[in-house]
Amino acid sequence: MDDELHERVREVIASVPAGSVATYGDIASVSGAPSPRLIGRILSEDGHDLPWHRILRADGTPAPHLLDEQLQRLREEGVIPDGQRVDLRKYRWQRDPDDDAGLGGLF
Repeated sequence: MDDELHERVREVIASVPAGSVATYGDIASVSGAPSPRLIGRILSEDGHDLPWHRILRADGTPAPHLLDEQLQRLREEGVIPDGQRVDLRKYRWQRDPDDDAGLGGLF
């Protein structure tokens, strides 16, 4: 993976606002990454300073090993899960394409 794609993924993740969530697939689509799995890899290797807790699986659930901490962080931001799942229809980040200039002009 090239450095430009890596940074683009990080910038897209950083742009997901508090109170909203996105899926790994959403981030891949916006950033141009070839797969949602790559997003997970970037978060696991270089996501300590990002709002990683706002990124969920396609079904609205956190990664199992992060479940408790991720749901707690989301609750603190006003995202109320239904059991162990976040309602993506309610909380999914609706990206404004006009905001692309705020992403370092990478798009």
